[in-house]
Amino acid sequence: MGQWATMHPKALLDACSELVRLTLKLDHPADAIVSRFFRDNRGLGPRERATLAETVYTVLRKKNLFDHFAPSGSGPKERRLAILGFYGPGDFLRSALSEQEINWLDQCEKIKPQDLMERHRHNLPEWLVQPLKDQLGDGFWPLVESFNKGAGLDLRVNTFKAKRDDVQKALAASGIKAVATPYSPWGLRIAGKPALNKHEAFVRGDFEVQDEGSQLLSMLLDAKRGEMVVDFCAGAGGKTLAIGAAMRSTGRLYAFDTSAGRLDAFKSRLARSGLSNVHPAAIAHERDDRVKRLSGKIDRVLVDAPCTGLGTLRRNPDLKWRQDVKAVEEMAVKQAAILQSAARLVKSGGRLVYATCSVLPQENEAIAQAFSQANPDFEPMETGEVLAGLKVAQAAELCSGGDTGQRYLRLWPHQHQTDGFFAAVWQRK
Repeated sequence: MGQWATMHPKALLDACSELVRLTLKLDHPADAIVSRFFRDNRGLGPRERATLAETVYTVLRKKNLFDHFAPSGSGPKERRLAILGFYGPGDFLRSALSEQEINWLDQCEKIKPQDLMERHRHNLPEWLVQPLKDQLGDGFWPLVESFNKGAGLDLRVNTFKAKRDDVQKALAASGIKAVATPYSPWGLRIAGKPALNKHEAFVRGDFEVQDEGSQLLSMLLDAKRGEMVVDFCAGAGGKTLAIGAAMRSTGRLYAFDTSAGRLDAFKSRLARSGLSNVHPAAIAHERDDRVKRLSGKIDRVLVDAPCTGLGTLRRNPDLKWRQDVKAVEEMAVKQAAILQSAARLVKSGGRLVYATCSVLPQENEAIAQAFSQANPDFEPMETGEVLAGLKVAQAAELCSGGDTGQRYLRLWPHQHQTDGFFAAVWQRK
């Protein structure tokens, strides 16, 4: 076992149990709870932090299964869950357990996955299972597997400042192996989670952390030099920066969001990017006066709508337990309203892109189809053709729907190794 962790096994398991307890209240996003726990416990080393975070995420990923095993154990429930999800060497963990706990853990580990009920294998809430099976058929179990595996790390090279090859070499020089993403010409993929925020290429603004799927959404806008462009729900600004770089820092790019806090957090990223064409603006709601003033004047509008985020379960497994059918229905009403408002900005001949990181048709195809019916002056475009025109490899494989099967971008973790994404594109007549 050696010096695997500096903390005593019993103390580390106690910390894991406490963090599991806090996270399973499900009253805040898991990553926020983990970050706060680390701030409150500054003495934790990198190994301990990794163990704590990975243990909690394993518990969230496999909650149905662990809930099924837990009643046969002893001690507080969060301790039992932490034991089942513990991330680290088995002998290290066992040195923190009573004999009774060791026997129970051995019994649990003997159970074969194929002998379990479906719900203990897929670890999804029941309301989510059928919509996924309906869409994927045989692809359902591969999707489940990819959701439960976690995600690698994708980077987007800031093409305004740097070339992909050069960034790849700079990372290699510091021992970080990055491979080119298969679809996005801007992307690099890294295994594991190396600390990148101190890397000189990052500090210089040569790259940002951004999922390949998210990069493809920015590409779909195909923003050109000198245009007027709006990122309608800019959030942390990842797509804004990708769009600004594509525009070569010319024209005007408005980053709208209803959260001034999110836009403030975006400012350091913007400074690093070297872009001078981005104008962040907090708006009160989608019908804000700022939106009215730009009505009919904008060349391209991206609506990366607020959504349930169920395409990001590899990274955010807590979302499946923090959402329900009612949340999806409320989200769809909001999405339709935001898309309709944002559409008013688009000028004649301009482009509109609607996107989510959800895998549910109610938030995706249903919204796009209803918008097309209500707005005959917006002509749906074949997303596969748009991507092929941008020289994206195997563009057709990334799409589904419509007569050609290329109407919408539809990315899946198990097929494309990205988060789950959707996008629809229109041109205004």
